[in-house]
Amino acid sequence: MSKLTYLLGSAAMALTLANAVQAQDTTTTEAPATAAPATEAPATDAPSTDAPSSEASATDATAADADTTAPATADPATVVATVDGTEITLGQMIIARSQLPQQYNQFPPDVIYQGILDQVVQQQLLSNSLTDVPARVVWAMANEERSLRAGEVITDLSATAVTDEAVQAAYDEMTAAATANPVTEWNASHLLVDTKEAAEAAQERINKGEDFAAVATEVSTGPSGPTGGELGWFGPGQMVAEFETALDGMKPGDVSGPVQTQFGWHIIKLNETREKPVPPLEEVKPEIVSKLQEAVILAKIEELKANADITLPEEGSIDPSVLTNLDLLEK
Repeated sequence: MSKLTYLLGSAAMALTLANAVQAQDTTTTEAPATAAPATEAPATDAPSTDAPSSEASATDATAADADTTAPATADPATVVATVDGTEITLGQMIIARSQLPQQYNQFPPDVIYQGILDQVVQQQLLSNSLTDVPARVVWAMANEERSLRAGEVITDLSATAVTDEAVQAAYDEMTAAATANPVTEWNASHLLVDTKEAAEAAQERINKGEDFAAVATEVSTGPSGPTGGELGWFGPGQMVAEFETALDGMKPGDVSGPVQTQFGWHIIKLNETREKPVPPLEEVKPEIVSKLQEAVILAKIEELKANADITLPEEGSIDPSVLTNLDLLEK
């Protein structure tokens, strides 16, 4: 959606909602037919059949004669308005409604309906006035259609691949792999100083019986210093290589000698070790779902590629930097 179209739509919607609020705040002994909606919306959340036609009707935008009550089983092809002969359908309005921000849910259905109708009518008026469609619009529409069509295929594939059974099977496989090849995690503390001499001095104090956490709190320049150097639980690959190498062969309670990394000099205390626990299904379900979707989509793409006739330009025949030249779309 272009910025201009978005602003126009927002203005139309804002005007409609403002009028509705004003109508609700006006106390009368007998509400007119076009007043604010009843305090209890109909079960179908549909607009009243007496809903006013678009204000743009004066410019030959006329409300359709078809009933706009729109029950849940209504045909999306139902014409709700015409603008200089161009039809606006219920389906187009349903799509527009689905794209509204959540805050619009506070308004009654008939107010939303009229706001969307105003929006699409005004957009159609401007659209009809465009006699010379710029090339960039043509390319943008082609991209949008391609994206929407591809998205439908992805949605269908995902619905087929991501079932409770498939998710559980993937989780069981993950659990079995973790059990067969357990990963060791460490719980450690450390202190960080700038020089080897400072690290050796701290190590000597600890070896003489001073509490590791107290020494770390006093001398460590690292962010964990104020908490006694506690690092919590971590697994392979989460610390720099030199740090992990120093942990190899250590037992809980051991304190290392000075260890140099890119951050400075460390003294490390290994508190505990454990086998990395398998997280509960609900914790890893989003990751499993993503992998299942990716697998089925990539498989489909490979299947389609194997049966497709794809022609690509010769390598080097197009300068990649041309993609930033928007001026080409104006030619």
